[in-house]
Amino acid sequence: MNTTVSLTELAAMELASALASNNGRSAVTVCGGRDAQLRQTVMALRAGEGLSEHSSPGEATLQVLTGSITLRTSDQSWHGKVGDLMPIPAEIHAVDALEDCAFLLTVVKAQ
Repeated sequence: MNTTVSLTELAAMELASALASNNGRSAVTVCGGRDAQLRQTVMALRAGEGLSEHSSPGEATLQVLTGSITLRTSDQSWHGKVGDLMPIPAEIHAVDALEDCAFLLTVVKAQ
């Protein structure tokens, strides 16, 4: 069954959860899951928090829904603001919240 999801509402809910949590982050899977080939997750981070260096299980993009972030690798970084869609590099990368933010992470697992 297809259902419409409001990314605006999910971003607000996840950001409220992140702000209230001890670790300053929150996430909910919107589409797919661990066993699916396509997975979309709304993630929220409190300003100053981040996702430490990690690799991606496949092709991925990040769409900034609220706030702003920095996506970085060991030798490059990109600033993302509301509305930006950013391809995530295949190399090890990290995300830093420049301000309270929420983003849609889309991953297609490598086969």
